[in-house]
Amino acid sequence: MLRLHCPFCNEVRDEEEFACAGEAFIARPPENVSDAVWGDYLFMRRNTKGWHWEQWQHSAGCRKVFAVKRHTASYEIAGSWTLAEAKPLFEKDIAEAAR
Repeated sequence: MLRLHCPFCNEVRDEEEFACAGEAFIARPPENVSDAVWGDYLFMRRNTKGWHWEQWQHSAGCRKVFAVKRHTASYEIAGSWTLAEAKPLFEKDIAEAAR
């Protein structure tokens, strides 16, 4: 079982109190895109083995959504942040991966 830190409540709680909301920071395509591009946005997700950014909702607590950086193979959690705090960290990870 995962133990997650809610950055809003500032508490570490069991996974049962949270709901996974999927991959974080997926860019919405502009209007008037093809059906294929829209379908990719709706259904295609990275299946990363390694560090992955996810959204979680504290469904049994404050009900707010936040970001978690988690390793998909070891389930190690690097941290949790509000979405606003995590966005620059996510962009830094993407830039480093592109090098």
